[in-house]
Amino acid sequence: MLAPLAARAADDHAPLRFVLIPKTVHPWFDKVNTGARAAADLLEKTTGRKVEIEYRAPQTADVSSQNDIIERAIATHPDGLILDLLDEKGNHATMLEAVDEKVPMTVFDSLPPEGMDITAVGADFCEQGTIAAQRLAGLIGEKGEVAIMIGVPTAPNHTRRAECERAAFAKYPQIRVVATGIDNDSIETAQKQASAIMQAHPDLVGWVACDASGPVGIGQAIRESGRTGKVKEVGLDNLNDMIQLIRDGVADSSASSRPEMQGYWAVIAAWQQALGQKTPKYIDTGIDVLTRKNI
Repeated sequence: MLAPLAARAADDHAPLRFVLIPKTVHPWFDKVNTGARAAADLLEKTTGRKVEIEYRAPQTADVSSQNDIIERAIATHPDGLILDLLDEKGNHATMLEAVDEKVPMTVFDSLPPEGMDITAVGADFCEQGTIAAQRLAGLIGEKGEVAIMIGVPTAPNHTRRAECERAAFAKYPQIRVVATGIDNDSIETAQKQASAIMQAHPDLVGWVACDASGPVGIGQAIRESGRTGKVKEVGLDNLNDMIQLIRDGVADSSASSRPEMQGYWAVIAAWQQALGQKTPKYIDTGIDVLTRKNI
């Protein structure tokens, strides 16, 4: 692995090309891509070396489609892959192909498969979910029926947030999780799931989510059902639609994992790897709590 990397590092005028592959087409990943391109622009200005970001997003959150994109990217021998995994186990074999082809990898908003020494960039998923659940508990007076919207069930970040949200709610004897929805990173699906769950549970008083699509769909369902103010919501991340729901009073707040920063530092880590440098096991980009007072 060192030989090709050393060759690239020696030729400090050759362009560098990184392929960024998210879970799916989604505005959250557009923010990641914005951060990635900002890092590439900075590196070009400071080093004089062209840094190219190829953004290749699956049309749907489907692991086989994502693996196909990863495989085709590997075949082009980029200087690095920047990945958000849909399925730790389902992506593993494809990632091993990248190792065999000596293509370095960085993951963001995710965790690498067990046993793979790959830098991960992102926020603490458990902390993010716990913040959301604890804020909701306070809003509902630490009692009542609540629901959780899971994103992609195989995605390690989504499942970890859900686990920690459940653990946070379990600390309150009078809070009961009565339902979970699965939106597969689709706002439309989240809206339909949330509407159906609220119809089935008329005493529901609160919602949290595990992805960026979920809380937007939940907010739409709350507004459409005329339950704004009656059903509380704490969202995730900083999509424009999420911010508007907070401004409109439909949602109380949101715990954001700073997607622009994730894209930025994922590129910085990938650049260092392309130069043959060792990179940290984990880069924590932190969490912002967005409220009407600070948006």
